[in-house]
Amino acid sequence: MNLKKKLSILTAFAVFQAFAVIPANAQAAETSETTPVNTAKVKSVEIVKKEQPIVESEVKSGTANGPANNPSTNTEPNNTQPVNNESAIEENPGTTTPTGTEATPVNPETGTNEEQGTGEETTTPTPAEVEQSTTNGTSSSVRSGGDLTLYMNSNKMIQDGKTYLAGQPMAVKNGVSNVAIRALVDRVGYDVKYDNTTKETIILSGTDELRFKTNSKLYTVNGESRTMKGPAYQEKNTFMIPLTSITQALNITYTVNQSAKTVVLKLNTKPVASFTVQKEIFAGDPVVYTTKNSSPNGLPIVDEQWTGRQDTFDQPGVYTVTYTVQDSSGQWSNPYTLTIKVERPNLPPVAMFTTDKEEYKMGEKITYTDQSTDDENAIEKRDWSNNALAFFLPGPKTVSLTVTDKHGLSDTYTKEIMITSETLYNQSDFNKLFVPVGDKFTFSGGEVPAMEKVPFTYTDEPSLLIRSNSPETVNQEGIVYKESSFGQTRFMIHHVNNTGKRVKMYVIATNNNPYTAVFEQQNMGFAGPTPFATVAGKLSIDKWFKSIQTGADSKRVYIQPGESKLILTELNNISMKEGQVISLYSDTFSDYTLTYNIVMIEENKDPMAVLSSLPVLDRDGVHNRGTYPNATRIITYDQEVGTKPSRLPLGDNASDPNLDGTDPMAFTSASNAGNFGVLYKITLNNVAPRTLISFNPRGGKYYGSALVNGQLVQLSNNSQSLSAPNEQNVLYRTGSYGESVTIVFSAAPGSNLPVNILFTPLPAEK
Repeated sequence: MNLKKKLSILTAFAVFQAFAVIPANAQAAETSETTPVNTAKVKSVEIVKKEQPIVESEVKSGTANGPANNPSTNTEPNNTQPVNNESAIEENPGTTTPTGTEATPVNPETGTNEEQGTGEETTTPTPAEVEQSTTNGTSSSVRSGGDLTLYMNSNKMIQDGKTYLAGQPMAVKNGVSNVAIRALVDRVGYDVKYDNTTKETIILSGTDELRFKTNSKLYTVNGESRTMKGPAYQEKNTFMIPLTSITQALNITYTVNQSAKTVVLKLNTKPVASFTVQKEIFAGDPVVYTTKNSSPNGLPIVDEQWTGRQDTFDQPGVYTVTYTVQDSSGQWSNPYTLTIKVERPNLPPVAMFTTDKEEYKMGEKITYTDQSTDDENAIEKRDWSNNALAFFLPGPKTVSLTVTDKHGLSDTYTKEIMITSETLYNQSDFNKLFVPVGDKFTFSGGEVPAMEKVPFTYTDEPSLLIRSNSPETVNQEGIVYKESSFGQTRFMIHHVNNTGKRVKMYVIATNNNPYTAVFEQQNMGFAGPTPFATVAGKLSIDKWFKSIQTGADSKRVYIQPGESKLILTELNNISMKEGQVISLYSDTFSDYTLTYNIVMIEENKDPMAVLSSLPVLDRDGVHNRGTYPNATRIITYDQEVGTKPSRLPLGDNASDPNLDGTDPMAFTSASNAGNFGVLYKITLNNVAPRTLISFNPRGGKYYGSALVNGQLVQLSNNSQSLSAPNEQNVLYRTGSYGESVTIVFSAAPGSNLPVNILFTPLPAEK
């Protein structure tokens, strides 16, 4: 070979090497519409790149153009079949694929290491179709409309009859097909950029954003984390990703032809349009149209068309509205159509009420009858003002009612009634006779200690109470309670998160027996998370009583020998924020001894994985925890009550002694102050006729409930707690005959003990 020919070959090889390091974001010169020419400057050298398709003869073995045995550019895929997973794109086993790695991350916009330059000044060869330059760190690709054909084990791509070359061949690594990200997104018509702060490669498609990291299987789609079947990686300064990470995220369909070794991406280049309107539309009211549109190519939307749109519809009926948009390339979206139902105009509700009389004596009961109406029967709120059951001062009284419908329209009706100077009942007698069950009234609480105590006795039902209530405010992750139990077991769990992070609580049951254990959840009362301890305590008791009534929360779990399982899973359904409270009551049963760990840990941690490393937390010195046997008390009283004022005290550690137990974590005895977690089943077999049975807290505010003759009765009024000692809550009234009355009660966490059940003779009715 003569010297001149050798120099020509070396020169061509040098030119090709220079092309490989030209940054993709080099500044482009203006191009003529008739003669498409791209220009780029590298340092001081201006390089002209002519757009012309590469021909098959230029794809040489061992060159940057890929293997010599690539299929012809004129090869048409045939016998193609849709593919839904990555494995269907795999090469034959044993295919050699690139395995190189880069020590320094590569910026996909420039194709260079972040910590090194492009080297010396270079020029570029002309055979390959050349991409346009980037602006502001984001590539602005040549937007093509046709399907894109990729060739397995080759860097060749065909689109609109033209052949393009990727930085690296499509390659299979560990059964996963990987493609050069920059070349692919440019051909598909998306934008790509690099975030130096997070070291992430970003693909932008209209409003969609995909983020990838080198050597990671995780990527995000619009902030949502997803997992690829293989990691992204660097191959000779080219960023490679699994093909299906893009196709799945952006809903690109594709077909595979194994015989032709091709993958054809079905590209949709039309813009997409949609819109919504408000849920309910009434004739004559403004219609709010909320549009959403985008271009798969990221092109701006330049025009829109509506058919059937009206800013208001004057008449009720069904209307069809269609919306389309046009992008800057001139393509129109498919029409998006909604059928809109226009209702007749909404009318406001009409407030109205009557009273059974127009004039009343002081202390005479007033009956109010709500007669409000709405054209849709959709009144959602009723607000009364001054609608007292009786008045105890003479003169005119103004009562009003405001009703509001589901659309927010309201109306108010006001009526005046007259109260004479004559008295029917004083306020004390009236309250005893007429305050509704579940409501409260004030009285002189100093009278209660002088009332005679009901001399009850009690028996116990075997039920082990696990009271996890200390530290009530938990300051760090750890085990708040640990105990073993067999048979009937009641859990009371009440804690506040003060760890400074979002946490969850779990109950883990471990079977250390050689036999399979059966754990039964018989009922459940769980409330929270909430910032208010009294609210959590009341709701947990409410739900527990309802669960006892219905049996709807029963579950059965089988735990194999040596196995640990989560139980009482209502507890860990929701994370607790800082300062929030949870409260749980549940009766359970196990046929073998199980070990229970009650833990509080950071919300994203696996309780099984971290259990062995968690510290055992100490008591807070204020609140109570412990394991207490005989936690169900049966009180049956056969003597008559109600003929004179009397009281039945609970949680006072005198008539009703505290349960004695142990704190197994502190290796000490424990006394259940207040008897929280104890279930009282009270049967009064001889309540006198015309007796008021009421509830009076003595230790502080109380917010809970009880079952009276099987009915749930609230121990509060209008979502307000009862206050000690001068408020009482109506539980029940007997009629003209003596009755047997049952009361099922348990102290609500967050409230205060002791309490009294009062029995008061009713005054005569007039």
